[in-house]
Amino acid sequence: MSSYQTRADNDERIFAVAAHLSAIVAMIVSAGWLSFVGPLIVYFLARGRSSYVREAAAGSFNFNLWVWLITVIGWICNFTVILAPVGWVLWGIAALLAVVCHVWGALRALRGKTFRYPAQIRILK
Repeated sequence: MSSYQTRADNDERIFAVAAHLSAIVAMIVSAGWLSFVGPLIVYFLARGRSSYVREAAAGSFNFNLWVWLITVIGWICNFTVILAPVGWVLWGIAALLAVVCHVWGALRALRGKTFRYPAQIRILK
């Protein structure tokens, strides 16, 4: 996934935007724990139809796994008195990066461009 211009039609762009923004919706609904479900659903719906949408959904899913891992590490740190401030910082970084990156990815998808997330745990391709 690079930042080159693609030839995505309107349907592909809508699905790609949904792949990026569904993570934010799922994050709000599940208090951050199921943010990977939205991109996973989009991935399974469009993986055979469009490589553009598949790449957007896979990137969003993989990034959300990274965010989820940082959140879990923050929770573990929060159980100790000494590392609790580190946990709070990790939560803040994860939440801020998640919102900024998903909105940025959605805006790029609206223009038909791909978006590469800054950190990922590559499970889907």
